[in-house]
Amino acid sequence: MKPKIHPHYSTITVTCSCGNQWDTRSTMSRDLQVEVCSACHPFYTGKQKLVDTAGRVEKFRQKYARKTPAKPASA
Repeated sequence: MKPKIHPHYSTITVTCSCGNQWDTRSTMSRDLQVEVCSACHPFYTGKQKLVDTAGRVEKFRQKYARKTPAKPASA
């Protein structure tokens, strides 16, 4: 590697809005604030919920629900 052309790579602290903190290495010279992390994100915690605005989810489920086929009448 050539000297004096690469950015300084230092340790910073990342802080989530939920209070979780961890140290990582970065070229940023200051600490980082994030809104969501793997400790509080619904996808990773398994607490994912559907937000039903004005019944749209239920309307979708009713529209595309499988309907049982009608049995043909015997002759």
